[in-house]
Amino acid sequence: MTRLPEEVHYNKAFGWAAKDSSGVLSPFKFFTRETGEKDVTFKVLYCGICHSDLHMVKNEWGNSIYPLVPGHEIVGEVTEIGCKVQKFKAGDRVGVGCMVGSCHSCDNCINNLENYSVTHGGYSNTMVVDEHFVVSIPENLPLDATAPLLCAGITVYSPLRFYGLDKPGLRVGVVGLGGLGHLAVKFAKAMGTNVTVISTSPSKQKEALENLGADSFLVSRDQDQLQDGIGTLDGIIDTVSTQHPLLPLLGLLKSHGKLVILGIPGKPFELQVFPLIQGRKLIGGSMIGGMKETQEMIDFAAEHNIKTDIEVIAMDYVNTAIDRLLKGDVKYRFVIDIGNTLRPSS
Repeated sequence: MTRLPEEVHYNKAFGWAAKDSSGVLSPFKFFTRETGEKDVTFKVLYCGICHSDLHMVKNEWGNSIYPLVPGHEIVGEVTEIGCKVQKFKAGDRVGVGCMVGSCHSCDNCINNLENYSVTHGGYSNTMVVDEHFVVSIPENLPLDATAPLLCAGITVYSPLRFYGLDKPGLRVGVVGLGGLGHLAVKFAKAMGTNVTVISTSPSKQKEALENLGADSFLVSRDQDQLQDGIGTLDGIIDTVSTQHPLLPLLGLLKSHGKLVILGIPGKPFELQVFPLIQGRKLIGGSMIGGMKETQEMIDFAAEHNIKTDIEVIAMDYVNTAIDRLLKGDVKYRFVIDIGNTLRPSS
């Protein structure tokens, strides 16, 4: 364990961490700061596994610092609060997503866009976080199925709101039916839109229509279906993180339609400009959301009974889960049962 300055007070913590770019996780002991006057300390009960965790543990984005405890879809129960904390008390159900701090003073922070401005993450027994970055979890939402909403949920909710694709009666396409895509369908339907799932896999049609409530399904490799869908959608939420052609998707948009990209492919997209100009179409992007919007998303999910479809796993299954996630073998999000399966001796 790292030697720390004697004048600063810390608490011992434990979890699982990647020690190098192999991405293999193993038990790890570390320190958290003591609860400050504006801090909320909580016991971690569940943590979702996000695809970006895989990028981080393997240093695929080139900014990982080891040892690295992943996890940013974290829910639990408050155990201690600082003397100036006003919104929470011991015993409250809370969550923390991708952010645990920001400057509070730049234009983005002032405008509730802290996501554009971490510490060890949620594969651990405890978190200490500034009150501003903690969200309240309503009683009617199960904690395990709520954890992924703190990343995947806000990632799809925010662009639906920002790009105006949340109006009842609009026709919205969702590309990809994975962790992000299935939640995009649920939120878009709850907003009153007509949802078309766009996928390369015909086998996902029954799931999209019968289980998730989509209104229609389009196989993107079927040229006849693409032809029939030309000019039918007001907007598209593209959740796919692998390389794929954008031109067919632009063709599905009405004039003034919007294609919003959420996935991060390993190679740059190739883009033909004329289809954008011809229909005054837009291509945009989005990344999570600020704290005000994240709480709004959680409250909306509680009101409309939106939950992530999950597979709950034990802490010591995490490396197997990561291998399965790389193969797309999960429906639709792994969630680690931290509270019941993480042990100090692990």
